[in-house]
Amino acid sequence: MPPKPPRPDAPGTRIALLVSHGQPSEPQVGEDEIAALAAAVSEHAPGWDIRGATLAAPGALEAALVGTPKAAPLYPMFIADGWFTQSALPKRLDGAPVRQMNPFGMDPGLPAFAADWLRREIAAAGWRPENTALFIAGHGSGRSPRPAAVTRDFADALTALLPLREIRCGFVEEAPSLEDMAAGLGDKAICLPFFAAKRGHVLDDVPEALDAVGFTGLRLDPIGCHPGIPALIARRLTEEPAEVST
Repeated sequence: MPPKPPRPDAPGTRIALLVSHGQPSEPQVGEDEIAALAAAVSEHAPGWDIRGATLAAPGALEAALVGTPKAAPLYPMFIADGWFTQSALPKRLDGAPVRQMNPFGMDPGLPAFAADWLRREIAAAGWRPENTALFIAGHGSGRSPRPAAVTRDFADALTALLPLREIRCGFVEEAPSLEDMAAGLGDKAICLPFFAAKRGHVLDDVPEALDAVGFTGLRLDPIGCHPGIPALIARRLTEEPAEVST
């Protein structure tokens, strides 16, 4: 059944959209996830109608676009500006007058957010940053350099903010592999999955790779699942003036 269009909004309501890939095999699972994220973001954005939709659920994005004013911000819950954000999403938008923003993985506030999170985790473990290694588990791609490049840019930004012993990046779909980069990091190490959601690779490939090399460090949830992310997204969506519905 196609999604129902959003209810009409009161005059003066600001509208923003969150869009994720979703889960083609189980579209409702992805829809429930993005709806929950939109609701969480709404708690940090008074006066805004935050809508969520996936590309995988037929008609979901089109329904979410109903009534959006000119220049309504659209925040892609993707890690990189690859094929989905540069081709698939614009095609589905079909000229809708929204303002597509950088994807989640390229949010300019994300490295500082991650640095603060890692400082807290390191302190809670009784470690020191200069004695701690970080393994960033990324998706990568066999067809495009962008996912790996965005992951490395994130790692470089973290390096400038947090003086760790070492930061390594490994990937699911390209070299260097997860196993190669996770090996030999010692006990004072943290694995941070650079993913927007906790499914697929985060549930199988990443833990399997860590187990295979005997990784004994701290295993974090993917960065997109941190409870502070909705506030970060809300700040990005609301930091610039936007048109309102009338």
